[in-house]
Amino acid sequence: MRTRPVLVYDGDCGFCTTSAGAAQRLLRPACDFTAWQSTDLDALGVAQARAEYEALWVAPDGVVHGGAQAVAKLLPRVGGVWAVVGAVLTLPPVRWIAHGVYRVIANNRGRLPGGTRACAAPARRPS
Repeated sequence: MRTRPVLVYDGDCGFCTTSAGAAQRLLRPACDFTAWQSTDLDALGVAQARAEYEALWVAPDGVVHGGAQAVAKLLPRVGGVWAVVGAVLTLPPVRWIAHGVYRVIANNRGRLPGGTRACAAPARRPS
């Protein structure tokens, strides 16, 4: 059983890879980072379709949070003011706004700096 949470991101997307690298380097959260393409998603209890759709936070107990809530779960692992920001991101209506902002970014990541055609995310949430 894992003892540290894992942030799963799209390793084929330049924007996602750059964002994950910046979070690791600048924030230094107490978690692991892995591209979904190079990890055993079954072992994490995550479907590939979901990993293609959004960043995922997988807690050691197997609970999975996606999108903006994955970011909200990461921030307390940094501590300080970031923990407060993470807590605020879980509260309505901020949570709803964060979800919308995350979807706009995710759906347009191929147009963002570092993005390529490979960055195009599925437009619809997987079932």
